Amino acid sequence: LRGQEPNIINGTVHGPGYSGGAAITQSFGFTDKRFDTDYHLFAVEWTESSIDFFVDDVLYQRITPGDLTGEWVYDAPFFIILNVAVGGNYVGFPVPQTPFPQTMSVDYVRVYR
Repeated sequence: LRGQEPNIINGTVHGPGYSGGAAITQSFGFTDKRFDTDYHLFAVEWTESSIDFFVDDVLYQRITPGDLTGEWVYDAPFFIILNVAVGGNYVGFPVPQTPFPQTMSVDYVRVYR
């Protein structure tokens, strides 16, 4: 979620040969609501042969080895990162009107096999 686009989220994978500006990404957007005004269910279903991204039970992206420009590395254990970042190359740097402090409210995180 980018603060300047509160109705759009991105599902992205980074790996060898597809990181930084070359990451594999797909956007999902609402036309009538925002992600920052209510809780939403985000899910990633990951198998050895695909990664599926969901918002509120809607599949909006499936990535398979054939979609990548580099090696498929998702057949090994990984980790989850939840963070709030302000500034940088992806979203641009803060301006005086950027509201602070920034927060991210998470009701729960569930990992299962």
